[in-house]
Amino acid sequence: MLPEPVNAALCLLVLGSAAATIAAQLAERRRVEYVCKPLTMLLILALAAQPSVATSPAYRATLCAGLVFSLLGDVLLMLPSNRFVQGLASFLVAHLLYIAAFVRDAGFGAAPLALAVLVLAAGGLTAALWPRLGRMRAPVAVYVAAIVTMAWQGSARWESVGQLGSLLACLGAWLFVASDAALAWNRFGRPFAASPLVVLSTYFVGQLLLALSTGVGEALVDRALR
Repeated sequence: MLPEPVNAALCLLVLGSAAATIAAQLAERRRVEYVCKPLTMLLILALAAQPSVATSPAYRATLCAGLVFSLLGDVLLMLPSNRFVQGLASFLVAHLLYIAAFVRDAGFGAAPLALAVLVLAAGGLTAALWPRLGRMRAPVAVYVAAIVTMAWQGSARWESVGQLGSLLACLGAWLFVASDAALAWNRFGRPFAASPLVVLSTYFVGQLLLALSTGVGEALVDRALR
């Protein structure tokens, strides 16, 4: 693992690059977005890929694979041509990989309260958008099931493991759900001007927390408390 000051600097770079991406989207500066959006995910990957004794190599490898497919989804969604379905498929694979990472060590957990909240929220949003989804109904339904399962198992893993890393992963998963909910409402419901700020801030912070769950986050907190 890299020294804690280096990883702290990487976290700041992630936040700076994420802020530049959001500003570029709001100002419609596509060239800046094309650079900063994938750069943000590459910096997040650099945090997640570091060896650590806090989590297993299998957890780290599976979560990093999810980040790679998220990066691919980012690239597909920001291209000028309409690659929404391909981007959705990439993020679907990412969620399946995150689920695999969460259940690999802790097993498939219950977390009934988290599941109930997720099902009610996702069901309500999907029902509200259903008349406007058209041909996207089946892909969206599959995607919603995957991301709900992802956040559910993130919560179950935290309940089972109880470590800081599992809490970071749980929070990251829920922020991902919030990001996708805002994205869905903006695309299929009522577009709103602040959507880049809401969608991307929750998305990037969520991905950063998932990356920190591999062990870097615990090391940074330990150093801060010394």
